[in-house]
Amino acid sequence: MRGKVVAFLAQQSVRYLINGLAATGVHFAVLTFNLKVLGWEFAGIANLVAAVFGITASFLGSRYFVFQGSREPLFNQVYRFIFLYATIALLHGALMYVWADHYHLNYIAGFVVATGMQVLCSYWGNKRMVFKV
Repeated sequence: MRGKVVAFLAQQSVRYLINGLAATGVHFAVLTFNLKVLGWEFAGIANLVAAVFGITASFLGSRYFVFQGSREPLFNQVYRFIFLYATIALLHGALMYVWADHYHLNYIAGFVVATGMQVLCSYWGNKRMVFKV
């Protein structure tokens, strides 16, 4: 039995990693588009808008790919997911603002640091609060 649990957690971790990379790719692509193509002046605001796209990709992947065993109603998951990710997006945006706009450091490095924080918070929150598996 213990081997099955370990295998399940390993498989879930790999799926979480794949989903996270895909959602981060969406987030970063929109962030870069906002800054480079649309010419937005503030990385913090560009990042908050990009976060909406990344969060949407993350929810869909989490619900249908990572945490498939969850039996929670869709509305409950959406509600808790939005609350969790709104909080994480605000933290991500604040970190990007301080990093890139206040200290004028490279926005890519700031994105990497903020995303590391996001990964830890989102895995814990999704597993314990949103999808409850």
